[in-house]
Amino acid sequence: MSESTLRIGLVLPDVMGTYGDGGNALILRQRARMRGLDAEIVELTLDGDVPDSLDVYTLGGAEDAAQRLATRHLTDHPGLQRAAEKGTPVLAICAAIQVLGHWYETSSGERVAGISMFDCTTSPQAVRSIGELITGPLLDGLTQPLSGFENHRGGTTLGPAAKPLGRVKHGIGNGGGDAIEGVVQGSVIGTYMHGPLLARNPELADYLLAKATGADLAPLDLPQVDRLRRERLAAGR
Repeated sequence: MSESTLRIGLVLPDVMGTYGDGGNALILRQRARMRGLDAEIVELTLDGDVPDSLDVYTLGGAEDAAQRLATRHLTDHPGLQRAAEKGTPVLAICAAIQVLGHWYETSSGERVAGISMFDCTTSPQAVRSIGELITGPLLDGLTQPLSGFENHRGGTTLGPAAKPLGRVKHGIGNGGGDAIEGVVQGSVIGTYMHGPLLARNPELADYLLAKATGADLAPLDLPQVDRLRRERLAAGR
């Protein structure tokens, strides 16, 4: 974190923002500001470089053609990879898991190389996964269930260097019949949950902020957020 401002990288919102996942960056900025921290969102588009100097990064979902553009850009501009190697927190949503993996297979059966930040691969499932998704967290530091809305056909298989983010209680998750969801590798977290995810899971938002700032964060008393969580968790039962 810089001396005065928390810088939140919103990675490729021009091609990786199909499902409103840019809202995750807004949540991080707002929760930081509510604690008296100056915070700004830095949009990293196809028109520019990807710096490795920001404090936290978020990526959203996309369709096949947009995934190709994102993969090519992140290969040519590897600042995100360098940031992760330094331990900077990164949040990858849905198709971003596939871009950050070793490879993903398109709906037409073509295999496209990813950027290998995740030890995982993704192939199409027979049936698209759509609906509420609830998991029990497997990431150290999280104690509350995670909830979101999944809408994907990709089935993701984790390699030995990657760990799941959660154990599925309702929904499909990564697929493959092992009832796991998401991927965690180093400081990089991936999940199939839209929502936006961090609006529905403030504990995870604060986890990322704590990693980005290196500070112990005072809790926020936000009854409206608690109501949203209860409503969404109930919707998945």
